[in-house]
Order: sequence, then C-alpha cells, then structure tokens
Amino acid sequence: MMAVDESKESMHALSWCLANLVSATSNSTLVLLYVKPPPSIYSAFDIAAKSRKRSWERRGKGCVICNTVEKLGADTLVMGSHGYGFLERAILGSVSDHCAKHAKCPVVIVKQPEEN
Repeated sequence: MMAVDESKESMHALSWCLANLVSATSNSTLVLLYVKPPPSIYSAFDIAAKSRKRSWERRGKGCVICNTVEKLGADTLVMGSHGYGFLERAILGSVSDHCAKHAKCPVVIVKQPEEN
C-alpha cells in the first residue's frame, strides 16, 4: 500500500515505489491511499491553534493510514517523508513517524533527496 497526498515528497516516494518495489512480472497489487485533510482558514492571530490543529490532522492522517493498512491486510506500507527536524516533528507531529510505530506491517519511508 502506498499513502499519497499532493506533496512533492509523496510523488517522489511513489516514483521510488514504482521503480523499486512494483514490477510488471510481479503478482502483487499496489493500492494507493490518498489522504488529504480539508483546508482550514485561520486568522493571523491564531498561530498556536493552527499548530495544534495541524498536529491533530497529522495524527488523524496516521490513524487513517494505519487503520486502512490493517483493514486491507497490506503487507508493506510505503510513504514519503517531509524531512522535518526534531523541533518541527515535536510541534507539528509526523505522519510517517506515527505510521512507523503503529502500522501492523513493515513501513518503508522514502526520503526526498537533498537539494543543493
């Protein structure tokens, strides 16, 4: 199973998955799970609430992905990484970290190559 959203990191992970894990001769099925929360509107004075909401949205995405993995009986989960640092992950949360800890199958996290 491949979890995707509209990010460039997700599209890179999908390309990597197609090039490295899925082949024309394999008998496996690739399931794409599109997870994108609805956009939220905030005022300039609501930054703290926005950070908390993003953290909950990310955790919610992780729960949706892990629940779908379990429901479909996926044998591998592939997803991209936004490359957040420690502080960003602590404040905003990380879907890939959540899934790596809670998914009922191996999780492959594909990092975006560093831009020079």
